[in-house]
Amino acid sequence: MQIELLPTTAEQLPLIRNLYQFYSYDSSDWEQEDVEVDGRFYIHDEHLQRYWQEPGWSASLILADGFIAGFLLVERSELPDIDAPEFSDLFILKRYRRLGIGRALVQQAMGDGSTWLVRFYRQDDVALAFWQQLMSELPRPPRAVWTEDEADGLLTYLINPPVH
Repeated sequence: MQIELLPTTAEQLPLIRNLYQFYSYDSSDWEQEDVEVDGRFYIHDEHLQRYWQEPGWSASLILADGFIAGFLLVERSELPDIDAPEFSDLFILKRYRRLGIGRALVQQAMGDGSTWLVRFYRQDDVALAFWQQLMSELPRPPRAVWTEDEADGLLTYLINPPVH
C-alpha cells in the first residue's frame, strides 16, 4: 500500500471540515458530544482556519493508494516553555486502521529527530492504545509532561527529546 501525506491549501478547508465530522463522531462517546440541530457536530471554524494561517500549523490529507484515508493536523505547541510541533489531530478512517498507516506517518514526521509534542485523552481508547504501542517502540522513551489539563484526562508527552 502506498501511503502519502498530502499538504492541503485553504481551499481544501471544506474537505477537512467534512472529514472532521467522522473524527468528532468517533470521539463523541467519551467526549459526550451531541450533534447540532443541523445533524452535524460543532466545529470551531476559527480554530480550523488557523491550520492555513499560523506559522508551523498545517493540515494534510492521508492518502492510501490514492484514496483519502484520513487527515493529520499539526500545530505549534502553545504550552509554556515547549517549542515543538504537536500532533494535534491524527485521524484515520476505520477502513484503513490497523494497517500501519498511522505508525508510518508518525515515524516519517519524527524522522528528522526533532522533539514532538503528543497530547491525547485517556478516555480515547483508540488514541491511547495507538500512542502507547508506538511510544513503547521508540528508541528513546517519551517524557511525560504534567499540565493542568491532565486533571481532565489529557495526557501530554514529549517524543524524541534532545539528549543532554
